[in-house]
Amino acid sequence: MIPGFVVALLTFPGVIVHEAAHLLFCKLRRVAVLDACFFRLGSPAGYVVHEQVKEFGTSFLIATGPFFVNSILCVFFCFPAFVPVRVFDRGDLLSYFLIWLGVSIGMHSFPSTQDARNLWNGALQAVKGGSLLAIAGFPLVVVIYVANILSIFWFDYLYGIALGFGLPQLVLARM
Repeated sequence: MIPGFVVALLTFPGVIVHEAAHLLFCKLRRVAVLDACFFRLGSPAGYVVHEQVKEFGTSFLIATGPFFVNSILCVFFCFPAFVPVRVFDRGDLLSYFLIWLGVSIGMHSFPSTQDARNLWNGALQAVKGGSLLAIAGFPLVVVIYVANILSIFWFDYLYGIALGFGLPQLVLARM
C-alpha cells in the first residue's frame, strides 16, 4: 500500500487543478474564499475554505466543479499523447509527460468526502424548498462516497486511465 502523501506528491498537478476548480467556481458564483492551499504534503493535500453558501446550486457547482474541470483537462492532455503512443507506437518524452499530467489530473476528479458532506447538508436544506437539483444531489453524494472508498483500490487512477486512454480509443475507433 502506498501512503497517501506519496500518491499526492506523484500526482500533484491533479491536486492543484482540483483545488483551483473549487476556487474558480467560488469566484464565478461570488463566494468569498477564506483560505486556500493548492498543495501540501499532508491530509488533505489541498483545500479551499469558503464562506457558507445558502443557495444549493452554488454549493453543487463548487462541490462538483473539480469533477468536470479535471475530467475535461485529463482528456485534453492525454488525447494528443495517445495518438503517437498507442496508435503509432512512437512515444516520446513529451507524450509520456502529457499522459502523466492528464492521468494525474484525471485521477483527482472526484469530489472529496468533505465535498460530499457539504453537498449532503446543502441538499437536506434545499430539498425542503422542493429543489429538484437537491433531490438529484442525494444519489450523487452516494456515488462520491463510493468513489472515495474505492480509491483504496485505485478506482481514481483507473478513472484517469479510462478517460485518458479509453475515451481517445473510443473516439479513434469510430473514425
